[in-house]
Amino acid sequence: MITPSPDKTTNKITLTTAYYLSFIMLGLLTAAEGPALPGLAQNTSSTLDQISLIFVFGSLGYLLGSLFGGQAFDRLPGHRLIALTLLVIAICMGLVPLLRSLGLLLLVLFTLGMAKGALDAGCNTLLSWVHGKKAGPFMNGLHFFFGLGASGAPLILARVFSATGGIQWVFWIFALASLPLAIWMWVLPEPPAGEAPRESGKTPFPVLPVALLALALLLYVGSEVGYGNWIYTYALTLGLGTTITSAYLTSAFWGTFTLGRLLGIWVSARARAATILFVDLLGCIASLGLILLWQDSSAALWAGTIGLGLFMASIFPTILMLAGERMRVSGAMTGWFLAGAGIGGMLLPWGIGQAFVRVAAGAMPFLVLATVIANLLVILLFLVRPAMELETA
Repeated sequence: MITPSPDKTTNKITLTTAYYLSFIMLGLLTAAEGPALPGLAQNTSSTLDQISLIFVFGSLGYLLGSLFGGQAFDRLPGHRLIALTLLVIAICMGLVPLLRSLGLLLLVLFTLGMAKGALDAGCNTLLSWVHGKKAGPFMNGLHFFFGLGASGAPLILARVFSATGGIQWVFWIFALASLPLAIWMWVLPEPPAGEAPRESGKTPFPVLPVALLALALLLYVGSEVGYGNWIYTYALTLGLGTTITSAYLTSAFWGTFTLGRLLGIWVSARARAATILFVDLLGCIASLGLILLWQDSSAALWAGTIGLGLFMASIFPTILMLAGERMRVSGAMTGWFLAGAGIGGMLLPWGIGQAFVRVAAGAMPFLVLATVIANLLVILLFLVRPAMELETA
């Protein structure tokens, strides 16, 4: 049984800070995979289409980690679980640059994905328990700090690569950084557990609305992770950047992504979710159109990447906001939303890797554009469903 901690403002600030630092780490891990692709391919003597399997295995692990981890946080001490996931992350990050077998690398990254999924589910769940009905701005802040970590990862990689000529120290730095955070989490008092929805058994599960939003998250995360992880290799392959400038381009994507998350905190308090989503998705389409119209221009690539990062940033929390506006969201629904997100992060990045080899590097923005357009159609379909199919809050 989880023992509630004293409900004090200072305690809430301390716990919130711990979750935010954990999400910075999660962002660092997520954004480092893309720029590290060529180095990992060289380490394992793999082609780009083969090394792209890391996204499949990592996302499959994330999917399982988020589903089972969410249930575990309802039953076991949350901070102890987060501490253990951070320890697993440290071990996996320490092993990644040492592995010369693609099979072993995929196994380690599958384990890493499970830890990341559990960490994601845990921080979201515990933060909502700490702040209760006032958690909205803090949730937006949590995702902002993910972007902060994601924008910093390529910069760290570029600096470390310039200093050492190898990628191994990037992984080892992240591994070492996880350890003190794990120790701190282990000793933190537990937050009060959230109340289980007692009426969930009496209310029919809204299958179609939940499926549509899970699909929307699948498409969104696929486009975000696909672009963020492949833009480095895309620029390098087409001669639109060097190893250093391509890393800076990746950082520009995650940097504007972070700025967009910060702006999203302000915008979400002043506009409805549907309006924000339409603006974001149309902005993504315009940004990708810029890249596709001038494929040989590095300036267009930079401008489109910056625009894409800015408009993509608030889509994930806004889809969750839309769910809250139209339905009474239960834990089971949240689990399916995260499952959709995990599947998206698995499929599209892998598909882009196949297209790199079998079609051309230029196929990447076309695939991302198709995914964004499909997401817009799914959101429209969700909004035009008969009101009787949606359980209002």
